[in-house]
Parts: sequence; C-alpha cells; structure tokens
Amino acid sequence: MAKRTIDSELFAEAREYLVGGVNSPVRAFNYAGCDPLIIKKGRDSKVYDYDGNKYIDYVLSWGSLILGHANPGVIKDIKKVIENGLGFGTTNEYEVGLAEIIMKAIPFIGKIRFVSSGTEAVMGAVRLARGYTKRDKILKFERSYHGHADYLLVKAGSGLATLGLPASAGVPHDFIKDTLISGYGDKKAVRNIFKKHGKKIAAVIFEPCGGNYGVMPPDIDFLKYLRAIIAKNRALLIADEVMTGFRFDFGSLSWKLGIVPDIICLGKIIGGGLPIGAYGAKEEIMNHLAPLGDVYQASTFAGNPVVMQSGLSTLRELGKLKNRYSFLSELTGYLAESIRESAKERNIELVVKNFGSMFSLKFKEKRQFQRFYRKLLGSGVYFAQSEFEANFLSFSHTRADIEKTICVAKIALDAI
Repeated sequence: MAKRTIDSELFAEAREYLVGGVNSPVRAFNYAGCDPLIIKKGRDSKVYDYDGNKYIDYVLSWGSLILGHANPGVIKDIKKVIENGLGFGTTNEYEVGLAEIIMKAIPFIGKIRFVSSGTEAVMGAVRLARGYTKRDKILKFERSYHGHADYLLVKAGSGLATLGLPASAGVPHDFIKDTLISGYGDKKAVRNIFKKHGKKIAAVIFEPCGGNYGVMPPDIDFLKYLRAIIAKNRALLIADEVMTGFRFDFGSLSWKLGIVPDIICLGKIIGGGLPIGAYGAKEEIMNHLAPLGDVYQASTFAGNPVVMQSGLSTLRELGKLKNRYSFLSELTGYLAESIRESAKERNIELVVKNFGSMFSLKFKEKRQFQRFYRKLLGSGVYFAQSEFEANFLSFSHTRADIEKTICVAKIALDAI
C-alpha cells in the first residue's frame, strides 16, 4: 500500500472543524487504534482513499449498499431525477413507486410512512405505538441498538458499546423511566416484566438479527414466544429491520422467519445508499398518524425524489437478484468459516459469527483486533472498525475478493 499522506492531512484538517474529525463516533477508528480512512470514491466492491489506495469494502455504508458502490443503473436513474430539481416538499411519483414495491415485498404492510433515517423511523414507530395503545412503556433488549433517540439509548450496542459507554450523557432519567430492559432470549425475564407492567406496555421492539453487538443470529423460538405474550397483553411488536430489511431476502427477515410484527421499521438498503427511513403497519394502526389521526410526525426531507428514485432503482435491481441471496449467504459463510479455521490453526481465540450476508469478529483481547485490523487495512481489506459492528457482503463482491480477503486474514493472524 502507498503511504496515506493526503488522507492524514485531510483528517488533521477535519479535526479543526468537526468534533473528533468525524460526524459519527465509530468513524474515528478509535477502537481500531489507527487513523480513519478518508474515502474519495467507491466502485462495485471497492473503495478508494485520497492517496489512491484501493480496499475491498465490507462496511458498505453500514450495510446500505447491497448492490455495491455506484451501481450504473441506479446512478443513471438518479441523474435523470436530479435534472428536475433536488426536492419540493410535496408528494411525488417516486415515493409512490417505492412504497408500492416495498409493500408488495412485505405483505403485512397496509400503509407506509417515509422519513429520513432509521432513527426517525423508530421514533415514529414508537410514538405511533404509544398513540395507538394509549400506553407509555416500551420494552427493548440489551445490546440492541435502535438509533439515538434518548429513551432507547439504554444498554444499547453499536457506538455506545464501542466507546464503552453504558448510556449517553445528556439523557434525563425521566426520558428513560418508561423504557424497560430484558436480556434477549430470556423468556423468564420477559414473562416477569409483562406480569408486572403488562397493561402499561405499548410495544416491544426487537431486531430479528442483531448487528450492533457483533452479529446476533435470530432466536426463532424466543421470537415466537415474544409474539404470543405480546398478543396476549394487547401490546404491539415493532420489528427494527433498518439493517435487515432486504438484506437476507427480497423483503422482511421477520416475515421470512415466520414472525409477523405489528409495525416494521426500514432503512439503509431501501434508500440505495442515500438517507432514508420508513415505518409501516396495517391501515388500522397507520391511520392514527396525522393527517388522518392524532399522532403527529413530520419530516422536511421525507419522500425526497432523489432518495426515492435511488431506493426504487435499487429495489428493482434487487428484484432481478432474488434467486442470488442464497449464493451471497454461502459466500459469506465460506469467508467466515475460513477465517474461523485460520484462527484455530494458529491457536488464536477468535469468535466469528455469521448469518446470511453479515459477519463479525471478536478476539479475546482488544489489542489483537487492533493489530489484525491494521494489517488488513495495510493489505487493502476494509472491515468494520469495531468488533461491535457487523460486516456485510454485497452482490458486487466476487470470489476473487473473498479469496484475497482470506489470504490477507491469514497473514494478519500470523502477525498476532
């Protein structure tokens, strides 16, 4: 690899103007113990820094780019829309089209509302659940991350786990007094919580596959139990599929697992790499939103035509790849197992978890991860910069990418 001279200069300048030189904590690469990548462009499965170095990308804008970077068809369609203007703050044909393709893929959605981020989607879904049920309490699970809304930053994963923070400063106790916490998979704890608070619980929010404390594969038996006890207590089940929607199949992972939530939150992939969020439910629930109902939620950039076209074009391309999802899972499994076996051969304690096209790594010691990570970057492989974040494959990754990554990982493990 060439030296990262321009990157280093840009990051030094960024620190003069941006907090920590970044606009989101994990991007600082503090956990990895090195300066961050400063990315100039991306093509297919690769990203390029300002010094001209090339990296095989497994971050993919945090899982958003399932088609890879700069998909020609998506870019072509976006350019056509941009020529007509960047936004108007009114309904447009592209948001109607995106809503239609999403609802056909996820049959339990009766109506949908677009917003501008996954955090917004979850905030809207929680407010809707509270307004619909006339209850206040929300149950979430430890190590699950649902965006940075105050009342959900309790024992969350992702950046909080990376930074070693139990919760965020600036969140008053009164904001979290109605947030209940349980261990994921703990039926007894959930049963006791419902026994004590059942009539006050508006909703339970869950991730069908966790990705913010490393990859946490689905516990289908627990999710079925959850579905049943929620129905018994007339609460709502909110599926946070911001990360998982359209990642493992053309539609909802919850649906694929046989769990039908009352409200679903989407994001990332449905925007094709541009800022987006959405939440949907059957009409009876969604009609409680203004302007039809008394639950207020608004968003200046929701339904932006450029974003909507990006999502629509992405899902149309994905629709052509429906039968390739299993191949993507097999490729991910092959990569994960190869790294797992390589670590075992070297007597290195390394936990590699994978589900579908997601995988994560957890070493016995943080310093081992840091050394491994720096070796990867130096050889042109870009993994998530924290053991608490997930890595992703896209349909643009090739077998050659995977074989090179396996080879580089072996060299990095040798260095440990």
